[in-house]
Amino acid sequence: MRSVEADRAGALKVLAGLLVAHGQAEESEVYPALKRFKKVDDDEVDQGVAEHAEGNEALLALLEVTEIGSQAWGEKLARLVEAVSHHVDEEETILDGARRDVPDARRAELGEAFTRQREKYLAEDCGNIDHVRRVVRH
Repeated sequence: MRSVEADRAGALKVLAGLLVAHGQAEESEVYPALKRFKKVDDDEVDQGVAEHAEGNEALLALLEVTEIGSQAWGEKLARLVEAVSHHVDEEETILDGARRDVPDARRAELGEAFTRQREKYLAEDCGNIDHVRRVVRH
């Protein structure tokens, strides 16, 4: 999305869908299950939800920029990259706990449930600006 030769609008559309679908699927299928495991830190899971919200807010700000490639676009993109990068780093802590403390079979079930939900959200075009606005205002 930084390349002037690329289809930045198309890349943003794909990214928006993937980010929103990831967060919603994780929050509906994975996080509640992880909170039931006593050895997985609930505060880390709650932090993951908060980071999804921050990422969605940064995504919405970028989606609302009318001129792709403008200074505002670059600034909003940088903020989104920062939010997503931070979340990815922090989420590894949650996943490390799950790898260590959640039985393999249950992790596989959660992975399948996550994938099904993510695909459902993607099929519903969850990255469109109206949906992202609803998610942010929720």
